[in-house]
Amino acid sequence: MSRRPKVTTGVVSAFDAEIGLGQVTADDGSVVGFHCTQIADGSRQIAVGTRVGFGIIAGRGGQWEAGAIEPR
Repeated sequence: MSRRPKVTTGVVSAFDAEIGLGQVTADDGSVVGFHCTQIADGSRQIAVGTRVGFGIIAGRGGQWEAGAIEPR
């Protein structure tokens, strides 16, 4: 039996397309970073202010990151 990760919702609060890094502010106020490869549709671009659903994944350097980011 596989467990699906909990989906959190929030808003893209920052995104730099040139370096491919951004931040999502979750509805609970927490802020997590993400890499553009975590945008689920494969586009590698997302606008600031986009409402999204995402999971929390272990990232590089031992920090938590947003993963499987999908516009809502």
